[in-house]
Amino acid sequence: MFPFVTGVEEVRQAREMLRESGADANRIKVGAMIEVPSAALAADLMAPDVDFFTIGTNDLIQYCLAVDRTDDRVSDLYEPLHPSVLRLIRTVRRAAARHRIPVSLCGEMASDPALVGLLVGLGLTEFSMTPGAIPIVRQVVQELSAVDARRLAGHVLRLPTAAEIEQYLFDALAASASQRSPSS
Repeated sequence: MFPFVTGVEEVRQAREMLRESGADANRIKVGAMIEVPSAALAADLMAPDVDFFTIGTNDLIQYCLAVDRTDDRVSDLYEPLHPSVLRLIRTVRRAAARHRIPVSLCGEMASDPALVGLLVGLGLTEFSMTPGAIPIVRQVVQELSAVDARRLAGHVLRLPTAAEIEQYLFDALAASASQRSPSS
């Protein structure tokens, strides 16, 4: 997987370097890590040149919002639910679907059980996460309705602020939990 690519030229250059190294470039699956906005916006152009995409959410969020998540002075501006971030994720997923290549998502978003329904609703089905997050995320996914997840994502993508998105997700999770719990 080629990390931090910004467009088609870099993917092609990396493939050429792979061929020049003597590797059988036709037998090796080659993917692009989508970590910067330019790569997300050019995903439809890159897709014919790769076998898969992986969306690296930690860096994608940081570069999309121009926020250093490790700098205490601005880290509170690091917002996974920012509408622009969600729209970039949707853009990559759609490009992958149009070109019939797999797309996975990694980073802190993949490990957050409160976001899994939204991510599934955006069309993502493959996640890379810390091992400790797997049991709870698996449980959340097993309890999901695909139709409800798509409906949730469709509504969220129309909301203009991260705060409104967060509140909507919180309300949806609370409603879902109250429907699952037996009446007292």
